[in-house]
Amino acid sequence: MDPSENSTEPRAEEPAPKRAVPEPAMSAPAGPPGPSVSGPAEPAAPPRPHGLRRWAMDTRPLRRPAYRRLWTSTIVTAVGSQLTAVAVPKQIYDITGSSAWVGAASLAGLLPLIVFALWGGAIADAMDRRTLLLITNTGIAVTSVLFWAQAAAGLESVAVLMVLLAVQQAFWGLNAPARSASIARLVPEGELPAANALGSTVMQTGQVAGPLLAGALIPVVGLAELYLIDALALCVTVWAVYRLPALPPLGAAVARRAGIREIVDGFRYIAGHAVLLLSFLADIVAMVLGMPRALFPQLAAETYAPYGEGFALGLLFAAIPIGAVLGGLFSGTFSRARRHGWMVIGSVMVWGVAITGFGLSDSLWIAVAFLAVAGIADMVSMVFRGAILLSAATDEMRGRMQGVFTVVVAGGPRLADVLHGTAGSSLGPRTAVAGGGLLVVVVMLALAAAMPALRRYRV
Repeated sequence: MDPSENSTEPRAEEPAPKRAVPEPAMSAPAGPPGPSVSGPAEPAAPPRPHGLRRWAMDTRPLRRPAYRRLWTSTIVTAVGSQLTAVAVPKQIYDITGSSAWVGAASLAGLLPLIVFALWGGAIADAMDRRTLLLITNTGIAVTSVLFWAQAAAGLESVAVLMVLLAVQQAFWGLNAPARSASIARLVPEGELPAANALGSTVMQTGQVAGPLLAGALIPVVGLAELYLIDALALCVTVWAVYRLPALPPLGAAVARRAGIREIVDGFRYIAGHAVLLLSFLADIVAMVLGMPRALFPQLAAETYAPYGEGFALGLLFAAIPIGAVLGGLFSGTFSRARRHGWMVIGSVMVWGVAITGFGLSDSLWIAVAFLAVAGIADMVSMVFRGAILLSAATDEMRGRMQGVFTVVVAGGPRLADVLHGTAGSSLGPRTAVAGGGLLVVVVMLALAAAMPALRRYRV
């Protein structure tokens, strides 16, 4: 999208990065099969909705046929992927009877995810993103079929499961940067927060509905069929991606590579643009210092035991995703905001305050309410951090920015598990949770005061 068309260039402390060539919102040169889509004209000042509509989710991006196809495919896979996410650890536990093996499997998937997300970001900047999405979604689908085959054959091999999980996470690492980076080519810049809210709401809904559906289906159909359902859902995704317009690199007359040098260039680009660096730091601060999920089992067994340990544990794990879904459903209240930097700062601080309140709560219901507020704040932060990464970076860097984003999102909570687990063992779970929430507020305030680029960023 050419910034000169709607005068929405970011205003930040440093000059906003300029795109190498004008970028229409949905233009697509001739390429692989798929319908050609003409770029939509975005009104200079779209009318603001009135009454209840201003509170509801902003659905303007769904008017764009290409984005609508991508989003619709997400609805299906958001639930399907959670079926596999539940089935793999369940099968490993059934084979070994050991939670340690379940944890080892999680780590086995983390390294390929990190490596291939960073490399996948560079690839997404070097080739047609639609083609990359077709390849990687097909790869994920084939992996799900192999998961089904080993379960149906009764192999009961943890090694096979861990190898398949590593391959699946590698494909997902290649897929995620291209998928996220494509959004900026499918909707105008002014609709990026709304598009991110739509996608994030679907993913969060899947995290709630998917495990519940898996729990209901396992006694009825068994583990093998969960993998097969996920594979069939991925066929819908492949078809939706096939129907997208071609998304080749802009200015593709110069051949681009996707090696270590290009990955390093991405990190240099982040270091040279304070607003991008701060958007990553904001998420690291919130997740590493303030994500207390590792302490949920201990809190359920000790602090909230009178409510029933299993009941309390389920509520604690569900509260943040439920809050995020509510935030998405009412995202019309914030998705049209133009001061993206302040929205990130404010939402991270609300997250910290809510986590502190959770740590100080004796009542399970008050604790769940605080976690739900934290989920709403996380949704707001996610929406605007994603919008900043798509609008403040040039198109030839968007894939690499999304690759780093994928690593931060996947790695931050895992680091938090280690930090909070250690702190909870030595200080007590409630002290560790409340202290982490306060640290989020203090550190975020310090970052905002010391580096004004994020405060000044707007579109």
